[in-house]
Amino acid sequence: MPITKSAIDHVRSDKRKQARNQKVRSELRTLFKKIALLATQDSAKAKEEAQSLISKFDRAAQKGAIHKQKANRKKSRLARLLAKTSKTSS
Repeated sequence: MPITKSAIDHVRSDKRKQARNQKVRSELRTLFKKIALLATQDSAKAKEEAQSLISKFDRAAQKGAIHKQKANRKKSRLARLLAKTSKTSS
């Protein structure tokens, strides 16, 4: 248990940050799955939505909700997925 006042304050703020980060990560996972599903049905619409998701990944990495390399990896996988589905649908 924290002893000093500043340690108690840090615990409280860490809980707030953890909740905020969890919300962001959850939203990113949900949107990724949504776009992956959408890519199999309508690749043009999926590409449109992907631009928004890429921006959200960059923002989350900038804010520290996820690691920068994880954001890059997810963006790369999303691009590969969209390229594969647009190739098969054409």
